[in-house]
Amino acid sequence: MVRTANPALLKPLDLSADLEAVVGKGPLPRSQVVKKLWEYIKKHNLQNPANKRNILADAKLKVIFGGKGEVTMFEMTKLVSPHMK
Repeated sequence: MVRTANPALLKPLDLSADLEAVVGKGPLPRSQVVKKLWEYIKKHNLQNPANKRNILADAKLKVIFGGKGEVTMFEMTKLVSPHMK
């Protein structure tokens, strides 16, 4: 069985100004947003050293994460969704 990419994941979405402050100007597909979020997290050393699956939010990410200081990577994708249309 050949796997094809989900077209919904490839569709460029408009991003909120808060999200653009982290990942750059949109529109971007969801996959690129997640990729750029991880680039930002790694560049700014925002992974919890004790548990790499948790992200420690800086001021820019806190706005996207609804004010939370630390989120799991699974929570992150859910919290970022409202910032994409």
